[in-house]
Amino acid sequence: MTDLDLNYPDHVSEDPRELARQIGDMGLAINGFAMRYYTNPAFKIGAFTNPDAAVRREAIDLTKKGIDATREAGSNLMTIWLGQDGFDYAFQADYATLWQHEISGIREVCEHDPDCQISIEYKPNEPRSYSLMPDCATTLLAIKEVGLPNLGVTLDFAHVLYADEQPAFAAALIARYSRILGVHLNDGYAKRDDGLMVGAVHTQQTIELLRQIRKDGYDGAIYFDTFPDMTGLDPVHECEVNIQTVKRMLDVVDRLEQDNRLSGAIDRQDAVSAQSIIQEAMLGAGA
Repeated sequence: MTDLDLNYPDHVSEDPRELARQIGDMGLAINGFAMRYYTNPAFKIGAFTNPDAAVRREAIDLTKKGIDATREAGSNLMTIWLGQDGFDYAFQADYATLWQHEISGIREVCEHDPDCQISIEYKPNEPRSYSLMPDCATTLLAIKEVGLPNLGVTLDFAHVLYADEQPAFAAALIARYSRILGVHLNDGYAKRDDGLMVGAVHTQQTIELLRQIRKDGYDGAIYFDTFPDMTGLDPVHECEVNIQTVKRMLDVVDRLEQDNRLSGAIDRQDAVSAQSIIQEAMLGAGA
């Protein structure tokens, strides 16, 4: 196995095929690429929705290059987070125009390579005060309007909380009207994108999400989109604990799936009984 320090860019090849080889030498594989629109300062007021047609074209063409690089690296998944596409003030923009630019841009990058899956990662705000893709429902509306089969959603747990959504409910809606192409697990206090360790705050909601996506047939990768460096945590140890946490949570899901009492309680919308069953699966039967 090659000793490759990914913290130092000069050690990492910019060639997608060579990058895939280097990562493969470590016993890993590339699941997909993700776009972040920071290269041009003009993107601050929009990538796909920028008022300047030349800047919009640059963002779309940059995304197409990213898709090409994704394919060269042996993957077929591109995640797009359109955080710059939005607004900050009343009377700043024509909302119908913004929406049309967004839909047109997403459609064009989806059409660039129909065999590459394009996944929208939504977030209520940051860096813009109001994001054009802030929540599950708006994202599904955009996907319906684009109308292409290679488009789906990446669920980021902290983003979903931040959008005042119940994660499992969002997942169920996406499975009904589109499909989940990526899951970012983390946690937070729903006031901002905290990026805390998995299950640190919303343990039950995380377990419910894992149960829901399994029920709906999701078999893709689970990422840990956390920020250990923000509070001086050891990132390797944090990742190890996140993996252990998810494995334990999946064990809880297995136990719940084997317990007919839970499905009965859910059918009756009996919250008290359901909570008792969940607590028993998580904490044991007790005395």
